[in-house]
Amino acid sequence: MKKVQFNNKIIPYLFVAPQIIIILVFFIWPSAMALYYSFIMEDAFGVSSEFVWLQNYKDVIFNSDYYASLGFTLIFSTLVTFFSLSVGLLLAYKTHKIIKAKGVYRTLFMWPYALAPAIVGLMSSFFFNQSHGDLYYFLNNIGWHFEPKSDPLSAQIMLVFIASWKQISVNFIFFLSGLQGISKSVVEASLIDCKSDVKRFWTIIFPLLMPTTFFLLVTNITYSFFDTFGLIDTTTRGTPMGETKTLAYKIYQDGFLGADIGGSSAQSVVLMLFVLLITIFQFKYLEKKVHY
Repeated sequence: MKKVQFNNKIIPYLFVAPQIIIILVFFIWPSAMALYYSFIMEDAFGVSSEFVWLQNYKDVIFNSDYYASLGFTLIFSTLVTFFSLSVGLLLAYKTHKIIKAKGVYRTLFMWPYALAPAIVGLMSSFFFNQSHGDLYYFLNNIGWHFEPKSDPLSAQIMLVFIASWKQISVNFIFFLSGLQGISKSVVEASLIDCKSDVKRFWTIIFPLLMPTTFFLLVTNITYSFFDTFGLIDTTTRGTPMGETKTLAYKIYQDGFLGADIGGSSAQSVVLMLFVLLITIFQFKYLEKKVHY
């Protein structure tokens, strides 16, 4: 194999410079500024500021509203990850077994992947609208008093449904690719060794998909923590009674709408550390069960 060599030592650095600049501008610099402002408290008009050490972090720790958002975020991310992974795996497995028109099914299931979360939220607001929403009328006609504008449980279930639907297509694509990567000889041998489709799937097929499943588990948790911001902003905006605020959306409300720069910066640092701990736990304990 022929190796590419550069006579000029500067050229390799020029190739990686755009990515380094993007990381510095959109990750390192904002993170450093958030860490700095988390120790600062400004007045209501942003004219003067005071270095308050850990006071902003104390306000976060002893704030009951923050724990309510934390609880909703954990439940929301768990349900979205579970449903989106489960349905995505089911659709991928069923599509993989289809012989005719497989490309049609694959294309139809992939379409939601092209939609931004804000667009999905805007579309869903029409379906669940109390004046002309089809899903709103359907749920109320079957006996469920569905009122997402006044009932926190209804709003939370609506968000879980919308966020899961948006992420199913991504999981479907990766699971289908993983199924297509399994050797046909392994599948044919499993047909001889195990006649039950369910048992064959859980004992042979699914363990071979563990690398894909682990990757999707990490990305789905990240999605539910951060990428659902646009979805929430175009549907509930944290209402009713603040019961649909994720930690990321609470940072936006406190920082941009409430002008609490110090408090929101402290929340963002805590959120970053929290997600970091979850990621470390996933790679340290869950990855041990993954066989590549």
